[in-house]
Amino acid sequence: MVDKNVTSPSPRHGRWYILGRVLKVVVPLSISAGLVVWLFHKVDIDKVKSIIEQGVDYRYIAAMMVITILSHIIRGVRWGIQLRAAGIPRIPAVAESVSIFGAYALNLMFPYLGEAWRCVYIARRENCKLSTVVGTDLGDRASDAVMILMLIILTLIVARGYIDKFLDRYPMGKALDRFTTDGTLWIFIILAVIVVAVVGYVFRNTSFVIGVKKSVMRMWNGFSVLFHMKGTGLYIVFTFGIWICYFLETYLCFFAFPFTRQLITGEGYALGLIPGLVVFVFGSCSMAVPSNGGLGPWNIAVIFALSLFGIGNNDAAAYSIVFWSFQAMVLIASGIFGAFYIMLSRRDARRLSEKQ
Repeated sequence: MVDKNVTSPSPRHGRWYILGRVLKVVVPLSISAGLVVWLFHKVDIDKVKSIIEQGVDYRYIAAMMVITILSHIIRGVRWGIQLRAAGIPRIPAVAESVSIFGAYALNLMFPYLGEAWRCVYIARRENCKLSTVVGTDLGDRASDAVMILMLIILTLIVARGYIDKFLDRYPMGKALDRFTTDGTLWIFIILAVIVVAVVGYVFRNTSFVIGVKKSVMRMWNGFSVLFHMKGTGLYIVFTFGIWICYFLETYLCFFAFPFTRQLITGEGYALGLIPGLVVFVFGSCSMAVPSNGGLGPWNIAVIFALSLFGIGNNDAAAYSIVFWSFQAMVLIASGIFGAFYIMLSRRDARRLSEKQ
């Protein structure tokens, strides 16, 4: 007999839920595919192939791959500090690293799924509340957002001259420069904040606004715990370590190509640190665009950044393709390692429970 007091899930809600899930896969895939096709129409593929076949020093690419793995290990260990602060027992550093390996590998195929997976993995492994783990993940991402903001400010300070020269070449660049320097931008930002505040207040009791408030509070709570948890100093050290590794990945690849090696020896480039910072920051910002592991948006951002220093599209495309492809190999390989580790860990845990 069916209990009439039990509310069945709404078919309409179910359809929207499924549509949302489908769009989360289709939209990033479409963006990646569309931008890659557009990119291939902007470069000479034969010349790009020739550059890759003849002009790459793969010793530095191999070093970049090692640094990539190191950055993920540091990120995993750093996350462990947050997990312990949230009351989750210490877990092996290998398991912490595997959570990052798996997350990045999944993000190559399904953007943002990796973040959800690593939270579920830790919650199930340690038999703790998923909401607790998600809170630490939000704090993890918030600290990265702070680092990106700091890097953007640093880039605008040390490389403003190169950016201004490039913007002066194009009418759109000149218009953008005027927009950001004559006060119009700040007026627009202030008005936008006022409009959002008024709309949020008027519709404060709607489910959407309440949901946004809860999301913001969860993110803030996850971030604020960083200031009073045990191991804050080590967390900060690891945070800088992660982003130094990320920068070194970009910088090491400069040594792998003749045209980017010129940026290291060129006058006024600070041994290539300034171009490296610009390319790194542009690439990092592009990761905000939903895509499969940055494929498409990241490549275009890197090509644009290299063009600020006189690198042609074909050369820049070769750099971005080699960099992205070999880094993707690292993510896939580490993801496979993570899958085997999880499988073996579960087998050992099952055998142990059977003995008991």
